[in-house]
Amino acid sequence: MVERAPYLHRDHLHRALHPSFGAISRAMSEANGLNAKIAIFVTNVVGTMWCAYVFAIIAFLGLPAALKPGGEGPVAWIAQTFLQLVLLSVIIVGQNVQSMAADARAENTFKDTEAILDRLDIHTEGGIKVLLDRIETLERRLAGASPKAD
Repeated sequence: MVERAPYLHRDHLHRALHPSFGAISRAMSEANGLNAKIAIFVTNVVGTMWCAYVFAIIAFLGLPAALKPGGEGPVAWIAQTFLQLVLLSVIIVGQNVQSMAADARAENTFKDTEAILDRLDIHTEGGIKVLLDRIETLERRLAGASPKAD
């Protein structure tokens, strides 16, 4: 029976949500060009829940000014400040989690396919070798039964 991992292990998820500086530097070394390196660095830093928490704190620091008379108001603050700041990081984290889940499913599918192919080769009674042997036997019989032209 093939074992399946129904969920991602917590340590893998933890590493994805909190990338280490080693992971960031490895990703940056694979990028070509300064702009790509900057983009990877910013994406890896902003794409963490810790960054979402920091953005939420920054947004809440601006809430009193938004609620004062003449301020932007609560609806505008929620739409323009809080949601934009916090959802940016949360969406990146969500995409990372979905990507890891898709990778895990693809790996499990590959392992399942390998296991099925291995079992077909090992446990199938008969198989290609038996068929080839029978064809060769039939060819010999047919060659022996046919009249020889001299």
